[in-house]
Amino acid sequence: MKVKHPLALWAFFAAAILLVPVYMLKFPIQKPIQNLQAEPVIVEKTVNWVENTQEIENANAETVESLQVADDGFDILDERTGEVFTVSAKEYTRGALAAEMPPTFHPEALKAQAVAAHTYALHQKQVREGEGYDLTADPENWKSYTTQEIFFERYGQAAPAYWQAICDAADAVAPYLLAYEGEPIVAAYCSMSAGQTEDAGNVWEGGAPYLVPVESPGDTRAPDYETTACFSAEEMRQLLLAAWPQAQLEGDPSGWIVVGERSESGYVTQVEVGGIQAHGKELREALDLRSSWMEISYTAAQGFSILVRGYGHGVGLSQYGADYMARQGASFDEILLHYYPGTTLTVAAKAE
Repeated sequence: MKVKHPLALWAFFAAAILLVPVYMLKFPIQKPIQNLQAEPVIVEKTVNWVENTQEIENANAETVESLQVADDGFDILDERTGEVFTVSAKEYTRGALAAEMPPTFHPEALKAQAVAAHTYALHQKQVREGEGYDLTADPENWKSYTTQEIFFERYGQAAPAYWQAICDAADAVAPYLLAYEGEPIVAAYCSMSAGQTEDAGNVWEGGAPYLVPVESPGDTRAPDYETTACFSAEEMRQLLLAAWPQAQLEGDPSGWIVVGERSESGYVTQVEVGGIQAHGKELREALDLRSSWMEISYTAAQGFSILVRGYGHGVGLSQYGADYMARQGASFDEILLHYYPGTTLTVAAKAE
């Protein structure tokens, strides 16, 4: 499958990733332990941040020659303050992993997420060259990246052990990247799919040959894999008109929303709302649903009931799916090559 609009894909994905708490890549984080004043324990070094790739324990997957990339840190635009700050590759990978996956997940799943986050950051650095920053984040609100200090504030007494788990995983896979045709991939990820991941072309304009549907059975065992959102007819009317002011919402409410098409993975890709054609992801946003895999029903007595599966856009690595695979014995490289088929696990070498 060829990428028809590569620049559009990157732009759409970059915009979408900023909506992690509402859309993609977000999961229920454990509540912080309250009323504890544990001081942060600065971890200077856990597993060495390896420079010499010969010192790395070989992964199960074969690697190719080093990928020449400028892996010398990242300039991050803080969405909240508008300021740009700089972190090393080591610090970023730790902070991105801390923000994006619970520290209680299996170590191999944590490693897989670390590689995905690191790879995505390097891709964005190439795409945004000359823009003054490489990535966007909101550390205070745990969007895309957070700091060790904020991490300790959240987890309290459990923070030292949890932070150690984050650092051990991130540092162990520090040199690894995912590549396709000699370039870092757009390593999209989500909290959980609907049981099979989604094709990127059904979510953003364009697609990628490695962001295609794969089975993810562990997602069906995840907490809140299936949820139900309920709305009265009047609540639904107001939400739909806010998104589509020209929608014709008269008569029997059961005809207000008509699902037209679904993707191979079951996500709604075409829907008619009061006579207006829309994408399932737009309806998801309008109704603040956990994903665009939905089944909609209506009765006069109970109003609208929407069954939703998964959490996020469903593209790429499923975090709960990765944790399930790891607990069944899969290594981080096996997890990555499952969710990003056709890619190669390689190692980063600083560009000359």
